[in-house]
Amino acid sequence: MITVITGMQKLTLLDYPGKMACTAFTGGCNLRCPFCHNASLVIRKEDPTVSENDFLAYLSKRRSVLEGVVITGGEPLLHPDLDDFLRNIKAMGYPIKLDTNGTLPQHLKTVVNEGLVDRVAMDIKNEPASYAKTVGLDNFSVDAVQESIDFLLSGHVEYEFRTTVVKGIHTKEGLIRLAEWIAGAEEYYLQQFKDSGDLIAPQGLEAFSPEEMQQFANAVRPFVPSVAVRGL
Repeated sequence: MITVITGMQKLTLLDYPGKMACTAFTGGCNLRCPFCHNASLVIRKEDPTVSENDFLAYLSKRRSVLEGVVITGGEPLLHPDLDDFLRNIKAMGYPIKLDTNGTLPQHLKTVVNEGLVDRVAMDIKNEPASYAKTVGLDNFSVDAVQESIDFLLSGHVEYEFRTTVVKGIHTKEGLIRLAEWIAGAEEYYLQQFKDSGDLIAPQGLEAFSPEEMQQFANAVRPFVPSVAVRGL
């Protein structure tokens, strides 16, 4: 039984492209991005608020409506019991989208190679040189992130890369270098920063304007033609 479901969203039309989905949130994360909009899931150890049995029972009851399940966090791949949870959802016939920060490539490869997820959304936080500052950790190495990028680019599973763009953290030049890093990706999204009221370090964080976001998309498009902007 999984012990990490800290919340659920019974219906989302946005988080699984093209599907009406239900979302399970897992607690805990190994990064400390100051702009993280789920700080309560990341930095506070909370007791599970939804049991696996209750979550699966809801999925069973809503088979005629729901078309997919999203597993997000926090960082879901931190949890060794995640795989069994995914198996139970797959046994009900639901496609699964997994959100991850890409720092746990071995676990990512396991759930993909075992057919436990159908789509992966990986957050690319910034260009490599700015990664440590962006994720709030000194001396952070991007080696694991690189391994996850290479794995997804190799086409083992449907995927998207995405970057939440924050004034004071991201620049046009840095986003261009980031796009070079994932050149040729099938799907890449620049997400406008939103202050959820539950940020890790909200001081000084601002959103770029819609016009600026479109300018960034145009700047990275030579490397990732599929780029689109979300959240405007």
